[in-house]
Amino acid sequence: MILAAIPSPTQGVWEIGPIPIRAYALCIIAGIVAAVWIAERRYVARGGRAGDVIDIAVTAVPFGIVGGRLYHVITTPDPYFGEDGNLVDALKIWEGGLGIWGAVALGGVGAWLACRRRGLLLPPMADAMAPGIVVAQAIGRLGNWFNNELYGRPTDAPWGLTIYEQVPGGGRAATGADGEPLSLGTFEPTFLYELVWNLGVAGLVIWADRRFKLGRGRAFALYVAAYCAGRVWIEALRIDTAERIFGVRLNVWTSILVFALAVLWMLTHRGPRETDLYLPGRGPASDPLLDADDGVPAAGRTDDAAKVSLDKRDGPPDEPAPS
Repeated sequence: MILAAIPSPTQGVWEIGPIPIRAYALCIIAGIVAAVWIAERRYVARGGRAGDVIDIAVTAVPFGIVGGRLYHVITTPDPYFGEDGNLVDALKIWEGGLGIWGAVALGGVGAWLACRRRGLLLPPMADAMAPGIVVAQAIGRLGNWFNNELYGRPTDAPWGLTIYEQVPGGGRAATGADGEPLSLGTFEPTFLYELVWNLGVAGLVIWADRRFKLGRGRAFALYVAAYCAGRVWIEALRIDTAERIFGVRLNVWTSILVFALAVLWMLTHRGPRETDLYLPGRGPASDPLLDADDGVPAAGRTDDAAKVSLDKRDGPPDEPAPS
């Protein structure tokens, strides 16, 4: 007999006129906002320009969402390419289904392109972003809770998660003749396990970065390795349909591989933290249109401020020639 359980929401979509407001989408947006806020504070604290993180995120976030969806569709092909699949459903990102590895990989490409355009080194930016990314993942797991998805094996533990049968595409629980939601039982709350684990990873990265002054992409690699370590055992608890290799879920193999690569990066990129955040010749001091002290365009200043900036750059006037 189950004496207690964690309830799941019976509704994950609300209608405002013709516009559906989906909890899953709200969680993604909240995660992005949190990630950018954390990364901006960390990057500026390292000497970066305010606003650079937002500029990078404008490119990296869309790349990451597309990459996450592609990974999910490729590694879970039956709902889209199977006998009863519908390829159009691959576009329905609001129904859930983002693979973190695709998001990190393609999001990383977007970040690299944006960094090149802004004249920034990618490793310091990645190190600044690492804790925020994993906090965003934690917030995103709440979207899985609203969708009643990605749960583990059945359990009668007091922290078991009640899962309700869902109306296909409806964003709400199916109900019986009595109007009550139809429960499928109680299951391991893997969304909650990963949420808590991710917050722990964020704390670990922040602590290690302060303690050891991590640089050269090592804070980001620590995040990846620590996340993978948790994903292996959490993934093993899940019972949703997944591609398997030798009877083991594909995401477990992926986590093991990525963990090894992250550890290898940490071992091969030792050394002190970078003191320069910019590509050679691309820093504020090398741009004649920027003030060397704060990177503010002289053309955008008041006349007096611009004159001061020019005076600082040009130095004192030439001495008159001796008579």
